[in-house]
Parts: sequence; C-alpha cells; structure tokens
Amino acid sequence: MVILILEDDTALCKGIEMALAAPERCFALCHNIAAAKAAMQNKRPGLFILDINLPDGSGLNFCAELRSAGYDVPILMLTANDTEMDMVTGLNCGADDYVTKPFSLAVLRARIEALLRRGSHNDGKVFMGDFMFDFETMRFEKNNQTIELSKTEARLLQLFIANKGQTLTRERLQTLIWPDGTEYVDENALSVAVRRLRAKLEDAPSNPQFIKTVHGIGYKWAVSL
Repeated sequence: MVILILEDDTALCKGIEMALAAPERCFALCHNIAAAKAAMQNKRPGLFILDINLPDGSGLNFCAELRSAGYDVPILMLTANDTEMDMVTGLNCGADDYVTKPFSLAVLRARIEALLRRGSHNDGKVFMGDFMFDFETMRFEKNNQTIELSKTEARLLQLFIANKGQTLTRERLQTLIWPDGTEYVDENALSVAVRRLRAKLEDAPSNPQFIKTVHGIGYKWAVSL
C-alpha cells in the first residue's frame, strides 16, 4: 500500500512515516499540493494524510478534489485548526477522520490502523462523486437515481473501477468479461457494452468524461485532478 503524506513540516512528515512504517507499505512524502499531484502520476495511494494549511493551497480543497475524482480510499486530515467548524468542514469535504496538532504519533498510528480496517470492510460500496456502485447487491445510482445495468455492463464497470486510471486492453477486457471463451462472442460485443454503459453513466456519452477510449489499445476509467 502507498500512503501519501501531504505535510509542509518536513520533520513531522518524516516522523509520521516512521510511526506508520510496515513491510507492506511505502510512502510518498509531499510538502505541497503540486508535489502530491506529481507523485500520484506514478503511485496510486491507498491512504491520504493531508495537512490543511499548505504553501500552495488548502488541504480541504484537495480532499474535495480527490473525492470528486473518484478516490474512495481513507483520507485523514491533520491540522492545527481545532475548532468544531473546522472539523465539520473537513468531514464535509470527504475526510474520514480528523486529528489536531499537537498529537501523539502512537495515537495517530492507532487512528490510521482503524481507518484501514474500516476501509477494508466497506460492504462492497464505492462512492465516486455523483455515483454509488454496490457490486455485492448489484445496485447502482447516479445523483441518487437508480441505474439499471445488465450483468455484462456491471462486470465491465467493476473492472473499470478496480483499475481506475489504468488502460485495459480490449483483449483483456474480453477475456475477463467472457471467461468461457471469446471465440463464441461477437467481435463487436465489447464495443456495444461500452457504448451502452456510457449511455447510462455519462452526461454526454459522445464526449465521455469517465470511460475513455485509448485508441488502438482499449479503454480506461479516467481519474484526473
């Protein structure tokens, strides 16, 4: 797991890394929002720890951007702002928890471990901007309105969401969607499934915002900041 720490206090940033260190984890230590966005081009974080007051902007705004872009991983806000309104604002921007300075690194570690446990038992639901996808119950919503998907469309969507930002080749998609053999599947079946899924999810299917075509290769669920 990649943990991205966005904190302009370099000593504290390093201290948090040491407190959370584990063999299965690596860290992206960033001291401003621009550096965080650059790090995310190469590594997809499974957890964000965000300071609020940063040299090039607000961690609250960055948190809201992450949620709008489809990042459904745990986000913890780390700040010296300890008023009730600051906490409410942070949670309303999409943060899962809020820790105020000064704090004990041992307590921070316990809060992070609790967040990660909670995130690993999210009952199959994915919240992304205007969308809610529940792959366990096959319930899908946009702006709180139910979207009816076929089994093929739901499977295609699940593959896109599980690989957000990554290009999936047509061949891989066909193999994963029709594992019993693509030789019996019409060669246009994938294109039709993508077109139908776009029609149900996109505001402008002819100019898709989410399901992007990577010409000559395949498709991907776009994630941008």
